[in-house]
Amino acid sequence: MQTKSTLLFTALLLTTLAPVHADAPLSKPASAATQQAQQQALQQLPSNFSQGGADATRGFMGAFPTAQIKQPDGTVIWDTGQFSFIQGSAPDTVNPSLWEHEKLNNLHGLFKVTEGIYQIRGYDLANMTLVEGKTGWIVIDTLVTEEMAAQTLAFAKSLLNSDKPISAVIYTHSHVDHFGGVRGVLPNYDPQHSNVAIIAPTGFMEHAIAENVLAGNAMTRRATYQFGHGLNYGPRAGVGSGLAKGVSRGTIGLIPPTVTIAKTGETLLVDGIEIEFQLTNNAEAPAEMMFYLPQFKALCLAEIATRHMHNVYTIRGAQARNSLLWSKFINEALDLFPAAEVAFGSHHWPVWGQQNIKQFLGNQRDTYRFIHDRALHLANQGATMNEIGDADFFPKELAADSNSRGYYGTLSHNMRGTYNYYLGYYDGNPTHLNPLTNEQRAARYMDLFGGSEPLLQAATKAYDSGDYQWAVELLSHVVFANPQHEPARLLQADAFEQLAYQAEAGTWRNAYLVAAQELRYGPIPAITSTQGPDVVQGMSIELILDYLALRLNHQNTDGLSVKINLYFTDLDELWALELSNSVLNNRQGRQLADANLTIRWTRAQFLALVLGQTSFTELLAKQAIETEGDPAALAKVFAHIATFEPTFNIVTP
Repeated sequence: MQTKSTLLFTALLLTTLAPVHADAPLSKPASAATQQAQQQALQQLPSNFSQGGADATRGFMGAFPTAQIKQPDGTVIWDTGQFSFIQGSAPDTVNPSLWEHEKLNNLHGLFKVTEGIYQIRGYDLANMTLVEGKTGWIVIDTLVTEEMAAQTLAFAKSLLNSDKPISAVIYTHSHVDHFGGVRGVLPNYDPQHSNVAIIAPTGFMEHAIAENVLAGNAMTRRATYQFGHGLNYGPRAGVGSGLAKGVSRGTIGLIPPTVTIAKTGETLLVDGIEIEFQLTNNAEAPAEMMFYLPQFKALCLAEIATRHMHNVYTIRGAQARNSLLWSKFINEALDLFPAAEVAFGSHHWPVWGQQNIKQFLGNQRDTYRFIHDRALHLANQGATMNEIGDADFFPKELAADSNSRGYYGTLSHNMRGTYNYYLGYYDGNPTHLNPLTNEQRAARYMDLFGGSEPLLQAATKAYDSGDYQWAVELLSHVVFANPQHEPARLLQADAFEQLAYQAEAGTWRNAYLVAAQELRYGPIPAITSTQGPDVVQGMSIELILDYLALRLNHQNTDGLSVKINLYFTDLDELWALELSNSVLNNRQGRQLADANLTIRWTRAQFLALVLGQTSFTELLAKQAIETEGDPAALAKVFAHIATFEPTFNIVTP
């Protein structure tokens, strides 16, 4: 068996801080139409940025002593200097509303939330919160990477003049930016001898592992667009994602929880601190929880309530979220925790004062409820998904509140996501039952218009008039029919760039700019992986077998039939693996009497095989495993396991 065909995972999260292209000589200034759009956006700015600024700076205790944070070998894992241009008034190449939001996201350092609670903000995609317990520090969320977590924690403890150990870790939810840095917080963790509690919501491990595995390659590639990986930072480039500035570079880890919260109302005493939990699964994340610390009158919002409109549908690709349930959880929190005097989250900055918290949570609740009800109100009147996404109404009070504006999620794709959640992507029009592919449609447009040049002329006219969406649609047909047509590629890149300049959402800006880069230079390499060693170790046998199955080359296995019994001696688990009709089924507990091969081995030996650390031949030669039947049977399966291309094209064929 080939190592290449069996290699499943990479070990590190590698997020570059340097741009793929050090300069962008083809980038254009803001057009007259974009400048006019920015002036209109300026007239519609939310009214509460000044309060946001006061909250975002409150409690500042100090910043990391250097702009660049480095590993011992000199590798830069974070550079706040990249964002120093974000100050003053917005340039005409950035939506002024997004600019004001990213000015607040730019603030970084250690902040005092209230006596005994501190936050590390602005050094990764998420916050790390420290709560002082009786004997040590309770860490709430651990950033993305081990290296960043270790350095910022040490920095915070030095400012706090504390040598207290870590007494507990709380994962608020199952997204990687909230658990990936745990090895930096607990570098010598030994599950057999540690008394450090690691607390998480029910379902955490299942979803933390599965989130980016089965569709992980496509999701990682699309995340390049959403987060702008590989872009410069600058007035004509990236300014942030709305959620945060970016992602640290380093290693992702995962330590399984030792304590699981199963229902709302559960209370724990953690290092002398009472904590009351509210389970919020299947809203922002499939496993998530908020909680209240009565001693501090402090409410942890996790990522259920943030300082912007969040994603009901995320453009990196994920299951659409339940906006109605999301709203109801926030509504429930208003009754559960009325005494809270400060509310802090896993992103952005806190809210202080009971009335301010009530107002903030009320508007967050109403934002997700409006998205849900408005989308279905229109759908029940016959509006299609794209018609619903052409959002022309948002309640005045929500539009005036920066905490409800679409800097990360957008009203457009969130309402479309809600439609999809209930009704799927099909709009009911049989014209769209079996639509043409991009390439097929492009070829027909070429025939209809008489070649590329008439389409290019029409697109140029649209571009010159400021109709950039129509321009990119027309040019897409030329590019998909003739990807080497440089004038079409460059004009489409220019049009994407103007759309980026006008976008209020950091995610949309990033996507448009990455598309422009792909058209000008080719695809930016996929540079992230959330599938580190700890994550792989946490995968169940079933999930690994399911992942192998979807990677099967179906054409090459048509007509093949293979039956294998896999017995894992250390787990006392029997699995049947059956290849038939170009699919690879698995079933725990099934004994195949007519199996071509039976293998008795350990889970560690199986993982070493699928990770490419050993081969089946080597395992046999070392007599490390027991087999009955034809050893070539396994090769018949593994020889047809495909390796996915991590940098597939998106805006080109």
